[in-house]
Amino acid sequence: MRAERSPAESDTRDRIVQAAAALLQRQGYEGASVKPIAQAAGASVSSVYHFFPGGKQELAIEAMRYGAEEFSRVLARGLSSSPDAAKAVAACALLQADTLRESDWTDGCPVAVTALETVGRVPGIQQAAIEALAHWQGMVAAKLETCGMPSPTARALAGTVIAILEGAELLSRVTGDDTPLNDAAVHLAQLVQSSLN
Repeated sequence: MRAERSPAESDTRDRIVQAAAALLQRQGYEGASVKPIAQAAGASVSSVYHFFPGGKQELAIEAMRYGAEEFSRVLARGLSSSPDAAKAVAACALLQADTLRESDWTDGCPVAVTALETVGRVPGIQQAAIEALAHWQGMVAAKLETCGMPSPTARALAGTVIAILEGAELLSRVTGDDTPLNDAAVHLAQLVQSSLN
């Protein structure tokens, strides 16, 4: 049985995870190495291996889960912004645009870059990505269901919503322009509204 961590240990571990999440989001798995992560966290390399004996792979999985949870909070904010599902889904795209602008186009999806870079090679990362995407899809589906959409339809449409959000976020990040996410907000609202009618 593992001993409980002291507050200082928990703080160090949290800083390492947060630093790793930020670097993965910006540089991907191959571009993020343990030494810069430790430096960004204000920790030693030995501390990273103390908390993550599986090294970079174990840390990347935890960092992806942390980043995915951060995005879940953004998604939850958008989905709870209106009782109207079409407006709520549109708000998710607009919140993504806000986040990207605030980060000067560097803080994209916390899952996409790392997942695509490691698919088929690092099963733990791929599984963390699958879990994150399924969770986000479930969040959107739950909102659609509360507005009267049958469950199978809601689940399928929610998958489309997440795909559009991911694609529009990629386009906005690459171009340094929020137009794709703003356009996605308009068209997602129309898609959801027409599916509810």
